[in-house]
Amino acid sequence: MSTRSLVESAVRAGHELVAVDYFGDRDQARLVEAYALRRHLGLPLSSGGLEAAAKRIEADAVVYCANLENHPDIVDRLQAGRTILGNSGAVLRRVRDPRLLREHCREAGVACPRTLLPGEESQADPAGRWLVKRVRSGGGHGIRLWRGGRLAGGHVLQELVAGVPASVTFVADGRESMVLGLTEQILGHEALGATGFGWCGNLAPLDLGGRESVVREQVVDMVGGLSRRFGLRGVNGVDLVIDVARDGRPRTNLVEVNPRFCASMELLERSLGVSIYELHVRALAGSLPGPMTAPAAGCFGKAVVFARSSAILPDTTPWLEGQVRDVPPSRQRMRAGHPICTVLARGRDRRICFDELLLRAASIYSELEQGGGERCERAIHAGHRTYA
Repeated sequence: MSTRSLVESAVRAGHELVAVDYFGDRDQARLVEAYALRRHLGLPLSSGGLEAAAKRIEADAVVYCANLENHPDIVDRLQAGRTILGNSGAVLRRVRDPRLLREHCREAGVACPRTLLPGEESQADPAGRWLVKRVRSGGGHGIRLWRGGRLAGGHVLQELVAGVPASVTFVADGRESMVLGLTEQILGHEALGATGFGWCGNLAPLDLGGRESVVREQVVDMVGGLSRRFGLRGVNGVDLVIDVARDGRPRTNLVEVNPRFCASMELLERSLGVSIYELHVRALAGSLPGPMTAPAAGCFGKAVVFARSSAILPDTTPWLEGQVRDVPPSRQRMRAGHPICTVLARGRDRRICFDELLLRAASIYSELEQGGGERCERAIHAGHRTYA
């Protein structure tokens, strides 16, 4: 869990925050009062640790990011004596319930991968490919191909849809909504140290070879229905897979709702020249933005660089001056599979931008091989003095 991109957005709009997350990265500490759960506070890297940290911080409001949407009871308790700058625990329980989301998609005519709950395994079409997913998860962690057998509690089966993985960012006031943009997801890329279905970055804008307007129309209808049905407020995200329907038109499949600030949003912030956090706060107060300016030209990208083996990090001070974010402490020990940092890029088109991301990731790995190592961390935030 990292709050760095949320903090950058809030500070850009003049908000005062205190941040708590798993990582306590160096670039975040330059912007706000920031704490790493274990290193600074001696607390476990868990949702319970985040709750305990929140109780130690005096703040008027609390804003959360991944993955507290999976812990609505904690969100309810954080609200005691404070304002929650985000969706309430009651909203989270509903929109993160796979049975209710499946029901909504069926009633609203929204395309989605077929999703089966424990006890429904016999309904899985053997001709298809199915994924086992934890309900309380995110970022593609723990997703695996189903080989048959019964589902454990807290898991679902979801049919694998072949297509372009994407994310949509929208802002809502509980009734109305506005789409801010769509991005392509980067999943399981070996050159970034990622595996399987694990999320490792985004590219903005989403490039569909001239069919973007059709998909955007579908997305506008989709998020409008979600906002009204579940009462979503502030900025939210939806994971999508875009494939081709039988009539040859693009089809937008709803995979998962992320009812909070998302990692992909900083790319739209760079492209649109706005503070997503400011839009979030205003929407919570009932004010949606007017027409947005056209996005800046070119493609914007971010990629998370994961440790490919255990190592010790080099001096990370030079990283603070380049296109690197989530900069960890120097000489920190990193275990294989942990995030080291995030690299940013901008290019004339998708190919140039993506190639630049891979070059910057390769540069990070090169530094590690020359005597350094690998690892990073993530956070939670605070605003107007807010805790995050």
